[in-house]
Amino acid sequence: MSSVYNTQDLIRILATERKACMNGQRLSLPVSPSGNPAIDFFLKTDGIQSFTAYQNFRSAVHDYQRQHGVSGVVWHHLTFQGKPIRFPKVDDQLAALPNDLDLLDSAKAAIFEFWLDATRDLDLYLSLNAGKDYRKISPTDVDRIEQRSHWLSLQTQGKEPAQELILQLGWGQPEAAAYRQGFPESGSEYVHAVKPGGYPLG
Repeated sequence: MSSVYNTQDLIRILATERKACMNGQRLSLPVSPSGNPAIDFFLKTDGIQSFTAYQNFRSAVHDYQRQHGVSGVVWHHLTFQGKPIRFPKVDDQLAALPNDLDLLDSAKAAIFEFWLDATRDLDLYLSLNAGKDYRKISPTDVDRIEQRSHWLSLQTQGKEPAQELILQLGWGQPEAAAYRQGFPESGSEYVHAVKPGGYPLG
């Protein structure tokens, strides 16, 4: 009986395939430009073919995950202002299985408690227009978004003393939420916590 690839195996396989696609070693030949000469002039067919080849491969890996019950969750360690946390997150390239979503839901309260404690004296900004703009918000605003969210994730950006903490508040499938390709069924909002008087690094 052949062994089943685990989460780390699939992450490595996808990284290798992504690199091959970016180097033009994999093409999805049936993909053609739009058919509109004005648009086709600006499109590189091989770039579209490489991107499509990777998307197709990633979809096959997601099917493999579901067929064999391979989790998409990896555990992250983060320290902000001396405070550590360990939390589950679905890898950016993998799919979330139903059990993964249950795990994310069960970790939500601890992640939010860490966020509240770490950002008590910081200014909060909601990311707008895919991170091109920001609006200052209150902790009450964040609380309202959190109540509608299904899962949370954290990341830091920058370095001390201007390091910021970013809270991702998501719903639906994490793999479809990152670039809003699954919106409105899946998506997320980002809140940046910065030093008082500061502004998100972008």
